[in-house]
Amino acid sequence: MWIFTTSGFLSAVHKDGALQVRARDRKSLEPLSKFANTEIINTPVADYPYRLVSDNRTFSKWLETKALNIDYSNFKSEVSIVRDYAFAKALNKVWSVMHDVEDSEARNGK
Repeated sequence: MWIFTTSGFLSAVHKDGALQVRARDRKSLEPLSKFANTEIINTPVADYPYRLVSDNRTFSKWLETKALNIDYSNFKSEVSIVRDYAFAKALNKVWSVMHDVEDSEARNGK
């Protein structure tokens, strides 16, 4: 599962018998690490250079907290404020590429 929040980009998978939440940058994992009271592990030769181990319930509670605290009207603008322009710029590239999978009927008003 890929997840974008105002604090970063995460990839969550079940691997080696546990839920692993991975990130390309440490800052993306810091809020979850604090919430779950677990350490961030540096894995520089892996596909994601940072990860932590959690359980599904703790992770889902963290996601619930993130969802319940949405108070912004524009996600990309909020990311610029919470993270920085460089992170928001990368996020905009993802947003733009996802136009490639938009339904052909999406813009015809039906």
